[in-house]
Amino acid sequence: MIIESYSFGRMKVDGIGFDSDLIIFPEKIVSSWWRVQGHYLQVRDLGEVLDYQPEVLVIGTGYSGCMDVADEVKKELEAAGIKYYIEKSSRAVEIFNKIDSKKKVGAFHLTC
Repeated sequence: MIIESYSFGRMKVDGIGFDSDLIIFPEKIVSSWWRVQGHYLQVRDLGEVLDYQPEVLVIGTGYSGCMDVADEVKKELEAAGIKYYIEKSSRAVEIFNKIDSKKKVGAFHLTC
């Protein structure tokens, strides 16, 4: 899947527009992704991602980077052998689109 555009609160993926946080898997998109503590990403917020076991996970922390990522998330990803990037969402989009892997996943906070 290719992210065609991103702006505050809006993302277009393969011709479909989204206006809520989302997780992009190779074969599906989980829209309206919400975290237990909103702007604080925890391991339990990534259950489906961890079950999928991607090669790479790109985390977009929002337009201004307001979503914090718990250290436990990083440790869990490292323990699972998942390469990860954590960036403001605009930069995360660029990284996601450049990664050449059939098992990449993107988790994007679209606002803040």
